[in-house]
Amino acid sequence: MATSCKESSKAAAAAAAAMDNGKYVRYSPEQVDALERLYHDCPKPSSIRRQQLIRECPILSHIEPKQIKVWFQNRRCREKQRKEASRLQGVNRKLTAMNKLLMEENDRLQKQVSHLVYENSYFRQHTPNNPLSTKDTSCESVVTSGGQKHHLTPQHPPRDASPAGLLSIAEETLAEFLSKATGTAVEWVQMPGMKPGPDSIGIVAISHGCPGVAARACGLVGLEPTRVAEILKDRPSWFRDCRAVDVVNVLPTANGGTIELLYMQIYAPTTLAPGRDFWLLRFTSVMDDGSLVVCERSLSNTQNGPSMPPVQNFVRAEMLPSGYLIRPCEGGGSIIHVVDHMNLEAWSVPEVLRPLYESSTVLAQRITTAAVRHLRQIALDISQSSVNNWGRRPAALRALSHRLSRGFNEALNGFGDEGWSLIGNDGVDDITILVNSNPEKLMGLNISFPSGYNSICSSIMCAKASMLLQNVPPAILLRFLREHRSEWADTNMDAYSAAAVKIGPCTRVGNYGGQVMLPLAQTIEHEELLEVIKLEGIAHTTEDAMIPRDALLLQLCCGMDENAVGTCSELIFAPIDASFADDATLLPSGFRIIPLDSGKEAGSPNRTLDLASALETGAAGNKPPNANGLSSNSGATRSVMTIAFQFAFESHMQDNVACMARQYVRSIISSVQRVALALSPSGVGPHASLRSPLGTPEAHTLSRWICQSYRSFMGVELLKSSGGGNDSTLKELWHHSDAIMCCSMKAASDFTFANQAGVDMLETTLVALQDISLEKIFHDHWRKNICSEFPQIINQGFATLPGGICLSSMGRPVSYERAVAWKVLNDDENAHCICFMFVNWSFV
Repeated sequence: MATSCKESSKAAAAAAAAMDNGKYVRYSPEQVDALERLYHDCPKPSSIRRQQLIRECPILSHIEPKQIKVWFQNRRCREKQRKEASRLQGVNRKLTAMNKLLMEENDRLQKQVSHLVYENSYFRQHTPNNPLSTKDTSCESVVTSGGQKHHLTPQHPPRDASPAGLLSIAEETLAEFLSKATGTAVEWVQMPGMKPGPDSIGIVAISHGCPGVAARACGLVGLEPTRVAEILKDRPSWFRDCRAVDVVNVLPTANGGTIELLYMQIYAPTTLAPGRDFWLLRFTSVMDDGSLVVCERSLSNTQNGPSMPPVQNFVRAEMLPSGYLIRPCEGGGSIIHVVDHMNLEAWSVPEVLRPLYESSTVLAQRITTAAVRHLRQIALDISQSSVNNWGRRPAALRALSHRLSRGFNEALNGFGDEGWSLIGNDGVDDITILVNSNPEKLMGLNISFPSGYNSICSSIMCAKASMLLQNVPPAILLRFLREHRSEWADTNMDAYSAAAVKIGPCTRVGNYGGQVMLPLAQTIEHEELLEVIKLEGIAHTTEDAMIPRDALLLQLCCGMDENAVGTCSELIFAPIDASFADDATLLPSGFRIIPLDSGKEAGSPNRTLDLASALETGAAGNKPPNANGLSSNSGATRSVMTIAFQFAFESHMQDNVACMARQYVRSIISSVQRVALALSPSGVGPHASLRSPLGTPEAHTLSRWICQSYRSFMGVELLKSSGGGNDSTLKELWHHSDAIMCCSMKAASDFTFANQAGVDMLETTLVALQDISLEKIFHDHWRKNICSEFPQIINQGFATLPGGICLSSMGRPVSYERAVAWKVLNDDENAHCICFMFVNWSFV
């Protein structure tokens, strides 16, 4: 008996020892259920909370608090592993589907090669004595002159447009579309700058040597096929240049499909050309393998059925067999093939604009990839399902972006059925003035005066113009216009526009001290940015001149990536009030810059950094643009910029407002010409010479201080080659793969400098960098860790920080392997700032 008591006591002691040593302890199912319930309420309880849980839950009373702590740690680890496994499974499904897509594309290319080899052999056998006659002119590009127009489309007898005839046309359209989407009917070449991958938009190709312009995209989206078809058929929701799609008639087919007759109108992108319209047949059908097909083509030269006569202000364009092939993807989602093939009737526009209508690259950017991007964005928003900045959901922010773009297109085109009417110009230049008194456009607009009289606006005026630009990459010019508003904007006009949406009087006084960019949303590939611009210090009244107020603009910015080929760059903004309601009236104004050359634009992505000072001081010496070894565009590039500004006013003030608007647009054109001349790498003109973007003496000095201080404190070189001069040091620091950024030594710790990787990590610009502080990018826990290291950085000169998570200015989590902080000393060995380097960072 004594022996058994000793053995039991030894077992209890051993169990206690095992528990103390943290070894595995078996829990009963009831205990596991209780712990799971507690975990869902509080995944990371403190020691006090764990003791409280033991008291509140008797079933856990026999478990040591330390063991409960270990259980919660293991549970959090399992949850993390489960999420990582789920993520990897999703990536694996994407890679499997992408591999399948690439194998299909490879098979198609092999068939195309075989076909070309056969044709080449055939031509050699049948034309041995006349090699010049082997040239096939049946697949030349679109027309380049009005005289060639009628040779493109052969004249066939009228097609029957009765229900039976429409079904025949629909089946023919389906066959031709599938031969383009998955066959060799069109010779496709990969679009420059578009590389396939699991996180890319997919495979994007443009046509080579076929009538009209054509583009094709294949990709993966996380939506079911029926949902994909529903979104793509609603073209105005994703194609912002689409004015309207009217369904004229719907006919069901025997296999469960539908035939629709559509009339579609497309906005003109500039003031120099009319819009386009299409009379279309759309056929929706389900194939034997479960794939969903939506194909379209123009209905021309038909009889015995409906027709669409020509419409004023539009040129009737032709859509060749195009559409969408949507296949279900194993594991969820869809594999889509998008084909757009059009003849945009380039003969109808001025010769300088014809490249815009003859470029398959432009078609791919404006329509084809826009469809896939929209689908991927919706899938991402559904998966995240979170409230974004300013309490807006992604769908609400997309609606705001759509309203800005559509409002700008409406003002730019000025159609009479929307209430626009043309008023006479002064004959001096090509600025067009339109007036609109449509009540629907005026709801919510007002202008107030110091006397207390509140005026309800009765009309809207639009002043618009287009100009040709030479040797200026659109993305660089757009970034400058966005970041340096004071170089072209009139603060009095900003105050006037702000007063139309504010409750408060307005007079033409005062100035603003600057602008603050507040990000709202960014698309999945960062090709579009929605933000709120706060113009600080605008005076709305004479009394406010001593205490200026702020004005707010909702701004949409697209096409800032100069490496993207054929991208249209847009900067569109509209005044808003502080309430910022989703249904607030918007009067969009802004700029649209469209490249007219299909060649890839070159140039440093940051040539605008020093432009403000260059414009203020004139020519910055006789140094050529490439004196510092930065790349620039050596070829001639052309683009067309279209400007449109809207103003609300009372009808009796029409002449005065028209004069003011005309002068304002003229001043903007003059400012843009001056900026474009300074940005041009050609060096033509006395003010065209610019220093290197990072060529300011301050930037060179700071880069030297950063590298010297790192070498002094860390004992190693920051840069690989440290023997170059200031120019090479700055250039290497700017292109360093790790994110390097400096912050002030003040209490706020605002950022003062960042290299390219740092700007990308924070998802900001060098201009907006100063509005971001060190505290804003870290969570509370990491912020405490960083702050605790500051004394060591000041005393010792450096500190190494463990890896962690921070946030970009857009609120996206960023992980980094480790961080290094060091004190930057100036030439007098005094502390100038603190530099941080985030190693191996990536978005989570």
